[in-house]
Amino acid sequence: MTSQTRIPAHPPAHPLEIEQGVSLRELNTFGLPAVARALVRVRGDADVRRVLDHPDLGRLPKLVLGGGSNLVLTRDPEAVVLRVEVTGRRLVEERPDAWIVEFGAGENWHEAVAWTLDQGWPGLENLALIPGTVGASPVQNIGAYGLELADRFDSLDAVDLVTGRGVTLDARACAFGYRDSVFKHGGFGGLAGKSLITRVRLRLPRPWTPVLGYLDLERRMADTGNPHPDARTIFDWVCAIRRDKLPDPAQIGNAGSFFKNPVVSAEQCRDIIARDPHIVHYPLADGSCKLAAGWLIDACGWKGKRVGHAGVYDKQALVLVNHGGATGAEVVTLARAIQESVYGRFGIRLEPEPVVV
Repeated sequence: MTSQTRIPAHPPAHPLEIEQGVSLRELNTFGLPAVARALVRVRGDADVRRVLDHPDLGRLPKLVLGGGSNLVLTRDPEAVVLRVEVTGRRLVEERPDAWIVEFGAGENWHEAVAWTLDQGWPGLENLALIPGTVGASPVQNIGAYGLELADRFDSLDAVDLVTGRGVTLDARACAFGYRDSVFKHGGFGGLAGKSLITRVRLRLPRPWTPVLGYLDLERRMADTGNPHPDARTIFDWVCAIRRDKLPDPAQIGNAGSFFKNPVVSAEQCRDIIARDPHIVHYPLADGSCKLAAGWLIDACGWKGKRVGHAGVYDKQALVLVNHGGATGAEVVTLARAIQESVYGRFGIRLEPEPVVV
């Protein structure tokens, strides 16, 4: 099969675009107020190097911004904001065991998932409707309905934000964990704030095997009488489930799931079940247990509650929302109150998913 490319992976050179005093309210899905002193739109590796060589911007800290779906802005960032707008979609290789597909980091994630299905390359359908860009997906190791990005990851290209050198990382180098990767850690060996992802390649296995071991999908199979859904059907089911449970950021500001589902030992899980038999939990292969953070928050009575203009979504306690005019400080205050409440009742510390700036 010939390679299909919408936009060249290496677009022609163009002048560096520097914007000053840019409002970030529309560039983060929470809709939180902040102003960037300087913002540069990155459309390729060369733009990053131009920033690093710039006499005024080169030595300033950098804040990489994709779709802004995993970000809580509490102040005006002092860093230069690098808005990732690298585009492109193409089939890199068709092998007997997989399709290798590459996306520019600025591509919309959900649209990328839909595009692969349109081409006849299934495998990402469980990850439909997750907000954000393709470049942000390995940072968070996004996951939903029984699948994680790490399960479909091949490699990525990035640019070092100090040297400007281009690098290619495989899954091992990315150190994927539950909603975690090397890009979320600073210090020695970590890449947080040290690199900008420009392209991501995904491995879609052949033959396709559906991932259906998730309660909501099992319910859909039972309700529809369809025990063998194809990839497009699973995509449609996931979209419907997410739309029913989660608010559309275009309608009400949010960053999706705000807290990670905590993982506890088997002994801890037994203790909690003994006190709260109805707790939603999922046994893991290593003997530990994943608890539903939304259930823990709801059990503490937070669903629908507010702190200022920030609140807990009334349909899903795992989601914090902006009811209009919320500040990052209000979101953080609400999140900390929830953490203290859950720890006080269950002895479990919830860890936020979004990055707080």
